[in-house]
Amino acid sequence: MTDPQDTSDAAEEAVPSTEKSAPADRAEAGPFDASEANPVRPYIDIGGIKVLPREGLNLRLEVEENTQRIVAVGLDYAGSTLQVQPFAAPRSSGLWHETREQIRAQVSQQGGRVEEREGPLGAELLAEVPAGTGAESGRRVVRFVGIDGPRWFLRGVIGGEGASSAEAAEKVEDLFRSIVVVRGAAPMPPRDLIPLTMPQTPGS
Repeated sequence: MTDPQDTSDAAEEAVPSTEKSAPADRAEAGPFDASEANPVRPYIDIGGIKVLPREGLNLRLEVEENTQRIVAVGLDYAGSTLQVQPFAAPRSSGLWHETREQIRAQVSQQGGRVEEREGPLGAELLAEVPAGTGAESGRRVVRFVGIDGPRWFLRGVIGGEGASSAEAAEKVEDLFRSIVVVRGAAPMPPRDLIPLTMPQTPGS
């Protein structure tokens, strides 16, 4: 006769992982929840995220043409690019495990190559994706990183030197970890983009 406990364990193992994926020191070293951020630091407020200014950092907003909605924040720093997007997430489960599978499928459909590896931020994807079209087409290397926080998920795409140089990677990872996610108290469906707004600099 089968032990009911054995059946239960097998059923749990068959369910796709919804555990949160984040460094053990996330609450102390970031990315931070709004409730964890230092209130006296001079953050640039972009609505769903706050960015700490630093020497040589350039900020770009990526806007959806039809709706004029800001859909991502681009950060150029130390020879690297970092695109970030904050999403609403369930309180008790994470989105990064599922999101990695979606990214893997998208990259493969585009004719790129992707491998999963363990990085300083946890599980990440290293991908070679097509760049340009026709005679100008080539490949560029990017890293997809993600952190599950309390009721939010922060996704990052690292390009430039931070995708191939260990020294540059350390600088852009530090930038990613300095970001504050402002989830807000309003109900939001999981996977919805947390609204981003035009930057408000400290004292403005």
